[in-house]
Amino acid sequence: MSESDTSPFKYCTVPKPPAPERREPLPWQLPRPLEEDPDAWRRVQQIRASASFLPVVRDPDFLGRYETRPVRLQLDYLKPELELQRAGVKNTVVVFGSTRISEPKVARNKLQALKAALEKCPDDGELKRRVQVAERIAAKAKYYEVAREFGRLVGNSGQGPLDCRLVIMTGGGPGIMEAANRGAFDVGAKSVGLNITLPHEQFPNPYIAPELCFQFHYFAMRKLHFLLRARALVAFPGGFGTMDELFETLTLIQTRKIQPVPVVLVGREYWQRVIDFEFLVEEGAIDPEDLELFWYAETAEEIWNGIVWWYQSKGEDLIEGEPCRSLL
Repeated sequence: MSESDTSPFKYCTVPKPPAPERREPLPWQLPRPLEEDPDAWRRVQQIRASASFLPVVRDPDFLGRYETRPVRLQLDYLKPELELQRAGVKNTVVVFGSTRISEPKVARNKLQALKAALEKCPDDGELKRRVQVAERIAAKAKYYEVAREFGRLVGNSGQGPLDCRLVIMTGGGPGIMEAANRGAFDVGAKSVGLNITLPHEQFPNPYIAPELCFQFHYFAMRKLHFLLRARALVAFPGGFGTMDELFETLTLIQTRKIQPVPVVLVGREYWQRVIDFEFLVEEGAIDPEDLELFWYAETAEEIWNGIVWWYQSKGEDLIEGEPCRSLL
């Protein structure tokens, strides 16, 4: 070592920091020479190709084992959590509803196509059934526009579209979920989509912010993220999935397992026919006060005004530090 490679201190010699690459390789950086063992390289390659040699993060078979489920659950939770934090998402308004309710023009076109097919085959019972269903879907297509307008209202809340403190969150699919994400997209606001891996391939709707669209493996972790930041749950007409999330949320509020949040059922006529809440009270299955855990609305403005009033009556801000006004 030359004097120029060391510090000029009088009583000690301090070397400069080592270079990124060594001047002399360490023994393990080179394979055993062929002249020492001609078969050594083949055996090394065999070892390197073994599944046991793979780092854990590159070994899907190991990660997919039954014993590693606790780790997968943790990661399924952690990735969206860190990304939502990075995006500054503080709270969400969760919107559920049928994947089958499309925008009005799409619903009308599908209905017209089915009617045209039925005219050619008037005795086809299955076609008749499909026309009847399409007519009902077309009648409910108005809710697509309501969800889209509500997405715009949430997207414009707070300090405007760039403010991610309160954003729309959906299941990331088509129909009503697409409409809510699309409304936020219309005004330039980001929104969240929580997709789930299923046996058949699915696609996220195209209006979710790419960095805020997540694909979960476990329904439990997805459900956790739906409610973790929720400031309200808005349920449009829907089927099993919508009712699953609705009743889970109502149960958690009923038992005070979570702090109460506003629950809005959009479309009184639909919901009162699907679920007879009054009958549940009469039968003693729920208490009269449980009917106060939700209310009905028909328009985007009614949904928003009701949520804002709910928080005002509680003495809280819907958006932390940001008093929200109703549209009345």
